[in-house]
Amino acid sequence: MTRGPVGGKAQPMLGLGGAEHASRTPERECLTCADLATTAKVVRLLPDRMALVEVGEGTELVSVALIRPQVGDAILVHAREAIAVVGR
Repeated sequence: MTRGPVGGKAQPMLGLGGAEHASRTPERECLTCADLATTAKVVRLLPDRMALVEVGEGTELVSVALIRPQVGDAILVHAREAIAVVGR
């Protein structure tokens, strides 16, 4: 898929797909919005495809609707949305 022309040429669409982020080093900029994606450890899976995750500053509630994590997995989180499992 491509997005609008930049300098007269169509550019590839770089989204938040798991493969794009999972192959990168944690805490890198998002290719789409330049925000950071960080790694977190799944502490508890909750109802409604949510999870409690451990991050450097404590714990956070994030959506895991896009992935299938297990407790203990390292996941990549962007904008409170888990986008990839990066380690089991």
